[in-house]
Amino acid sequence: MKCGKPDLSNQEDTANVCVLAHALVFAKTGEEVLRIRVVDAIWAIVNSGTYQGRALALGRELASYPISADLINLRAYDPALDARFRAKLAELLVTPTIDGPANLIECHELRPNNWGTQCGGSRAAVAAYLGDGAQLARTAQVFRGYLGERGAYAGFRYGDDLTWQCDPNQPVGINPAGCISHGKDVGGVLPDDQRRAGGFSWPPPKENYVYEGLQGALVQAIILHRAGYGAFQFGNSALLRAFQWLHNVAKFPAEGDDSWEPHVINHFYGTNFPAVTPTRPGKTVGFTDWTLGR
Repeated sequence: MKCGKPDLSNQEDTANVCVLAHALVFAKTGEEVLRIRVVDAIWAIVNSGTYQGRALALGRELASYPISADLINLRAYDPALDARFRAKLAELLVTPTIDGPANLIECHELRPNNWGTQCGGSRAAVAAYLGDGAQLARTAQVFRGYLGERGAYAGFRYGDDLTWQCDPNQPVGINPAGCISHGKDVGGVLPDDQRRAGGFSWPPPKENYVYEGLQGALVQAIILHRAGYGAFQFGNSALLRAFQWLHNVAKFPAEGDDSWEPHVINHFYGTNFPAVTPTRPGKTVGFTDWTLGR
């Protein structure tokens, strides 16, 4: 199956996860036609011109391509293309974006919600592919802050509605363990995404933005983990706490294009959350029933 031409400015474009699927299967089988399709997609990124779109779209779309380039070993296969691709990735980290944050990095550092986590996932993927240790370390620092470690980073701009926060005076991306608000357990809530369904109410609304926020957070965690950071333990295992709240308190299991997420949690935490097979890929990655499934 051909993936179509990548469009980084279209936040609903599925070419990115299609290309990732080809790269994953190539890495497993060595089927050359699949590597050629990935290379074609990378050429399209390199020749895409000046980016014109929102930071959210770039955050959702970009990470798949450096991950795919790594899977096909682009550096050895076509060094000249790899050099051009690396230059393009470095450009896209800071290229101006519209209708919100000024660029991908600012999006990650200001938005404590699905925007910021998706931008953080792409930031992490680019930094890892470029071998930029300083950029990756800064990504980890901001990610710690998002997961509740305000001593590491507290520069986010939160929405006006703070009723889902454990402590509105010290807002975080994921509420700490043991948090009780309005007499209810909200430890593990993603407040700046949960508020998209409105102010605090009970039973808690099943807000899909929460799972998209976790999509980007999991991409960051996996990349940072592979780089030697203990990202799944950041924030007192905040990612696990988020899934425990969604499953046990909100009664809101992952489904649709979020169905790849429980496989990640089960793999890294040894849990047994319901995890369907086959999954649907998310905005940036997927196929974890194949790559991580037990």
